[in-house]
Amino acid sequence: MKLLLTSGGITNASIHAALVDLLGKPIADSTALCIPTAQWGHPMCGPTSARGFVVGAPPWNMTSLGWKSVGLLELTALPTITKERWVAWVQAADALLVDGGDATYLCHWMRESGLVDLLPTLTETVWVGLSAGSMVMTPRIGAYFMEWQAAPNDRTLGLVDFAIFPHLDHAMLPENTLAAAEQWAADIAGPAYAIDDETALKVVDGVVEVVSEGHWKQFGNDFKPLH
Repeated sequence: MKLLLTSGGITNASIHAALVDLLGKPIADSTALCIPTAQWGHPMCGPTSARGFVVGAPPWNMTSLGWKSVGLLELTALPTITKERWVAWVQAADALLVDGGDATYLCHWMRESGLVDLLPTLTETVWVGLSAGSMVMTPRIGAYFMEWQAAPNDRTLGLVDFAIFPHLDHAMLPENTLAAAEQWAADIAGPAYAIDDETALKVVDGVVEVVSEGHWKQFGNDFKPLH
């Protein structure tokens, strides 16, 4: 699977170009499924924001990029239908557009639905994550980003070997400062990136490329916080 892990979606020309490169063809010739599931686990999200993501209303734009077709895949529903039905839907999609919310909630439903078991077979599919939709691919998110009260811990899928602090210096999230990211990274104690909404991480065969028209910071295993 090819990954485009964003903080705020397809927010600029550089991230848009990275998406087209990963798809290997124009967006107009590509099909997508959008996954809003993470929203249900976060107290700041709800029916209005979920609808906004699905229809591609501002500031959400991932579903309104001019895809050949866009479908909806709700992971909480998958355990109630036969696997033969939904697996075919996923296999037919060129891209999975995965919304933000709570990454531990999304991780739970990826496991419960069986989607996580299908991922290794989707070698040409592009996973386009937004915030928690990106963070779910990391080993852990840190207590800073845990909102789902039923989460047993901050562990997520670990399909990449680094963590992500999204929405760096976002106007609506004034607490997401670089100083906060540094403290978070010290707790993570492993490779990590703090990225703003103009930045994405493109991952192919384990190789990470930072795509940015904004600002970001990389933290390594030897990172120590400011005092």
